[in-house]
Amino acid sequence: QVRLVESGGGSVQAGGSLRLSCAASGLTNWRNCMSWFRQAPGTEREWVAHRYTGVGTTYYADSVKGRFTISQDNAKNTVYLQMNSLKPEDTAMYYCAAALGYCSGGYRNFATYNYWGQGTQVTVSS
Repeated sequence: QVRLVESGGGSVQAGGSLRLSCAASGLTNWRNCMSWFRQAPGTEREWVAHRYTGVGTTYYADSVKGRFTISQDNAKNTVYLQMNSLKPEDTAMYYCAAALGYCSGGYRNFATYNYWGQGTQVTVSS
């Protein structure tokens, strides 16, 4: 059974940094479609960043491009989201999501993903 566990959230001031981790277990291989999403109260879940762990291809939402970096550690079965130059509008619950193999439904589409973590809260104050 696939399980995703996020960690690393917290409260920071604008301009600060955080690194989120998503530890994955139960995956049969490390060639999967993985993304970070976020959701602020009263808003829809928003795609943030994607990584296909097979070859390391990455994509970012325009709102975080140049500030966030998604990476992986194969030995630890972990995907990271390094968040720099944080802004108050980055405040949200951040979720890790995984789909086995390729992103058949498109990496931006939350319906593509079969597995989700419990979320980790990020709060950025001005």
